[in-house]
Amino acid sequence: MGQKTVRFSDLSGQLIMHDDALARIVVHEHPELGDGPVEIEALTDEAEAMEEAALRVAVLDLYFRDDIEPHRIVLEADAFDKLATENPMSELLITARPARRSPRTPTNGASRGDRLDYATLEHAGKPHKGKTTDTEKQLVRDHLAEINERLARQGIRTISLTDADHIERYGLDQLAREHTMELEFGLDDEAQTEADAETEADAETEVGIGAEVG
Repeated sequence: MGQKTVRFSDLSGQLIMHDDALARIVVHEHPELGDGPVEIEALTDEAEAMEEAALRVAVLDLYFRDDIEPHRIVLEADAFDKLATENPMSELLITARPARRSPRTPTNGASRGDRLDYATLEHAGKPHKGKTTDTEKQLVRDHLAEINERLARQGIRTISLTDADHIERYGLDQLAREHTMELEFGLDDEAQTEADAETEADAETEVGIGAEVG
């Protein structure tokens, strides 16, 4: 006996009766999206309705001083066009110079449009917008010294066990407590060493005084 796969639209829950009524939708960017693109299935009519409702947009990377990575924003094309007040945006884009690679852009062989995978030892710990995955947190906890050494070589801020934001972002509570205890223990040892030295110096002084009296 044969089997038949039944499919439903992820959007509406409607039954997809025929393969030619199936549309595959890949979501590349969304405020609620996690670490990478996802795909859903929908009816062809639903996908066509999306196409008809699509906005003309401008996708921009904003580079501010001292930023490690650009700020990616999306504007309605009409709103972006209105920002050009001296010459029409169409003329501005035609005469603008080609985009150059930022000197801060990582040169790891990835193409300009590729997204870095922060859930790998190669990129974990780098500053980035969006959610920090459990995998990245675990990598940072397990390889903190190694990751900080890499970040320092690349001129990127290192991860501090005394920075509240870093502790919360990477789940470093336990390491931070251990670090604090080590510091306190080290200070106690130093204080004890100084006290012992003072006691020894006092004893030597007393011996010297006793010798002079004798």
